[in-house]
Amino acid sequence: MNSIQTTNQYVPDYLVTPGEVLEEYLEYSGFTQVSLANRTGLSTKTINEIIKAKCAITAETALKFERTLGRPAHFWSNLERQYQEDKTRLADKILLEEYLHWHALFPANEMAKLGWIEKCTEKIHQLDALLRFFAVASPKQWEAIWVHDLQTAFRTTERSQKDSANISAWLRRGEIEAQQLPCSQIDKKKFKNSLDEIRKLTVEEPKVFIPKLKSICAAAGVAIVFIPALPRLGIYGATRQLNDKYIMQLSLYGKSNDQLWFTIFHEACHIIKHPGRDLYLEENGLDNENENEANIFARDTLIPSAQLNNFLAPYFRPTLDQIKKFAADIGIAPGIVVGRLQHDKKIPRSQGNDLKVWYEWVRE
Repeated sequence: MNSIQTTNQYVPDYLVTPGEVLEEYLEYSGFTQVSLANRTGLSTKTINEIIKAKCAITAETALKFERTLGRPAHFWSNLERQYQEDKTRLADKILLEEYLHWHALFPANEMAKLGWIEKCTEKIHQLDALLRFFAVASPKQWEAIWVHDLQTAFRTTERSQKDSANISAWLRRGEIEAQQLPCSQIDKKKFKNSLDEIRKLTVEEPKVFIPKLKSICAAAGVAIVFIPALPRLGIYGATRQLNDKYIMQLSLYGKSNDQLWFTIFHEACHIIKHPGRDLYLEENGLDNENENEANIFARDTLIPSAQLNNFLAPYFRPTLDQIKKFAADIGIAPGIVVGRLQHDKKIPRSQGNDLKVWYEWVRE
């Protein structure tokens, strides 16, 4: 699991202005506002406005205070800088309090368990942690960036805000991890030519196929990231272009090897054939031209229909031994053949599941 750094920001409930500190120094030194004005060359009005926090202490003023009041210029400049920052943070806190309901859209506890965000007890701090996670300044920016893209991906506005929040959190984690992966420039032709090599990995265990899969894809400009599904996510995979690379994001939703590898080749079709500017999300029930094309591509790349038809021709219902032999003959995991036969209703859903491989997440 990737570690995260906790950054606690102090948000004051009240402000100490530089003018208040200046007044204390005037009392200590025995100066009046008029005498300080005379000694610095500033107007009495300027001194009075600094004390009333109507005028800022500039770098030039800080240097004049250094010579007349005995404290270095950086002391006065830092007072002004800290005051302006605290004033901004306090105003921001007041603004964010209007959005406290927003943080409840997200599965923050689960995200914290996964190490994606800091676990906070106060709602305002949890909201701030979520904004930092999404790298946005406010919930309005989150909505502008994520909700629009998700509605476009699903071609509908019927999904709830909570659905969008859940999916956007999962996608954002994929972006964060993908940005850390070194990748070559996108080369769709090279990626397409690598699919035969990727297909051979279906018979390997995760400790073997995952690093090989990542390496092969990275060489063609595709970052593969495995991101645990958040509660009620319902997404098998996602593909989109991020700057100079593609992200193929996989959740292990469904957990079986036939579903995982079908998703990988489904996403591969989006990369090879469909516009990179779009976000592609894979869930049960999606039905449009691109998704149907990706389904056919994944189906026929994993198990060419001609080979499958030749295999099935002599059998009413193939046995498990016959399925295993066919899988070995075409160089693919037998569980993938089982999944295809179940989908095509050539065998019942109850038959052959022992030939599938089931995956689970292991905490690192």
